[in-house]
Amino acid sequence: MGVVITGVEGGSIAHKLGILPGWVLEQIGGRMIEDVLDYRFYMAAQNLTLTLRPPGERARSFTLTKDEYQDLGLSFPTYLMDEQKRCKNRCVFCFVDQMPAGMRESLYFKDDDARMSFLFGNYITLTNLRERDIERIIAMRLSPINISVHTTNPDLRVKMMGHPKSGQVLGWLKRLAGVGTRLNTQLVVCPGFNDGDELARSLRDLTALAPTVQSIAIVPVGLTAHRTGLTELRPFSETEAAATLDTIDTFGEAMQRQHGQRICYASDEFYLLTGRTMPDASYYGAFDQLENGVGMSALLADEFIQALEDAPYIETPRKVSIATGAAAAPLIQNLIGRARDCLPNLKADVYPIVNHYFGQTITVAGLVTGTDLIAQLSGKELGDALLIPDSMLRHDGDLFLDDLSPEDVSSALGLPVIPVEVNGQALLDTLIGNQ
Repeated sequence: MGVVITGVEGGSIAHKLGILPGWVLEQIGGRMIEDVLDYRFYMAAQNLTLTLRPPGERARSFTLTKDEYQDLGLSFPTYLMDEQKRCKNRCVFCFVDQMPAGMRESLYFKDDDARMSFLFGNYITLTNLRERDIERIIAMRLSPINISVHTTNPDLRVKMMGHPKSGQVLGWLKRLAGVGTRLNTQLVVCPGFNDGDELARSLRDLTALAPTVQSIAIVPVGLTAHRTGLTELRPFSETEAAATLDTIDTFGEAMQRQHGQRICYASDEFYLLTGRTMPDASYYGAFDQLENGVGMSALLADEFIQALEDAPYIETPRKVSIATGAAAAPLIQNLIGRARDCLPNLKADVYPIVNHYFGQTITVAGLVTGTDLIAQLSGKELGDALLIPDSMLRHDGDLFLDDLSPEDVSSALGLPVIPVEVNGQALLDTLIGNQ
């Protein structure tokens, strides 16, 4: 047991102790070390005993005193210190199963790793966990944990997720909440499966665990044009989306009265599907569900309008273009209109990009590809620069999903392509050339 050390930072605690790459870290404070959670948790103590084994030798022990949370200066073969856990479910709505063939291999990896939930906010389904994993989460007081629930009906969860264990593990929600583990949960809702009465059941069960269940995001299923051989699903109609919003509002208002926060939130897509006005930023509390598209529009608008109050005057006329997904385009156009009222020398055109790569039902900016940008913007008068939200780029190489880079798009269109953080201040700064 233990983890092989691949690097020792110069001048670090480990370096001063004479620890070398190739040694195996076996224990900290008598606790076996298997992965990054063990390492981070037990390393946080001020008084430590390290047990390490040089290659071909007996284990050695080192006793030391350090500042709390001070790093030892060790690095390991992978960030997690072992392999990332792959999802074992076969969800009927899985987006990875709907992607076109021929994309880079990393995009087809389905993550379902509780450590990634704690470290990076990834969502997990619980089906990959064992009893000892739950015990470790509780013992280490890991919180919050982000969980893809989808439904609290055990039989329906098995049907939707294609894993025989997926109904049984729902009991761990109550157990985690009972010891104070804060939970952010999501429900990907598919018409005819887990909407209507089933959605009400799920919200009733989850809100019963509030406020430890601190947020519930309800997101409509995303369907691409590449669903060959998969379970037949359909998008929400406007009427169904409106009924879903009404259900969410009913539970949200009850939570507001009971706990002082709504807890239940619809993703921005439901407001776009129904044509209803999106709530303002104050509606969303701590914005626990931004990664699920919950309140992203409200936060961006609030940040942009506040930034605009202190915007400097632009003396030199400036023209730029903004490309975004069809869903976000009306909001961005509204914000640009406000900016032009304050900054008469600024001209900015907004281009909603139709998603031909995944299918026109996909309208979010994060799934726009370089191919679609080039095809739809070639020959346009784009001005001094093209601004794109940085959510269009993957973090594993700053590439679009079709493997093109911003430089590729820039070369094809003949102007700089500038990724912009999805933040109101960053958007205004880039618009006026102050990035």
